[in-house]
Amino acid sequence: MLDQLVQLDTELFIFLNGLGSETWDQFWLIYTNKINWIPFYVILGYLMFKRLNTKMFVLTLVVIVLMISFTDQGTNLFKNVLVKRLRPCHVPDIMEVMRLVRSWCGGQHGFFSGHSSNSMAIAIFSSLLLKDKYKYVPYVLIIWALLMGYSRIYVGAHYPLDVLCGFIFGGLSGFGFYKLDTYLQSRFQLK
Repeated sequence: MLDQLVQLDTELFIFLNGLGSETWDQFWLIYTNKINWIPFYVILGYLMFKRLNTKMFVLTLVVIVLMISFTDQGTNLFKNVLVKRLRPCHVPDIMEVMRLVRSWCGGQHGFFSGHSSNSMAIAIFSSLLLKDKYKYVPYVLIIWALLMGYSRIYVGAHYPLDVLCGFIFGGLSGFGFYKLDTYLQSRFQLK
């Protein structure tokens, strides 16, 4: 059963990765680079600041830092200690048939995707926090996170299952840390 799942995951990766073209390569390289999203994060922070008072905003920023640390370190634990599944770009048989869009595809192991878990955690947390005031923000954030996951397949860094599991871990983390933030705000009566 597990072998069949891995085989299907590999075939789906080769198919999705093979859909790419040189015309779109630069777009997806820019999209997948976390540094390019700093202005986006600043805008999200500004929207949160507008919704919250200063004390609540600072508390929320602390919770967000804890959330990103948790998802990032959780991802590293799965990648490098628990699962140790090679990225597709480190498997010789797959390297022969895939498109590697950049010369370096990341560390040795790829299960599960840190980009996917972090982006989905941010999307879920921010959506829950901002949905009452900005009704379209959740849609934008979920689409942004889904495209971030696809970008990892496109550039050749992750299998689809790496991305899906990253989304699940990130989504659960985002929800859990949103609940923590809500609890802390009510506990310290910062509303």
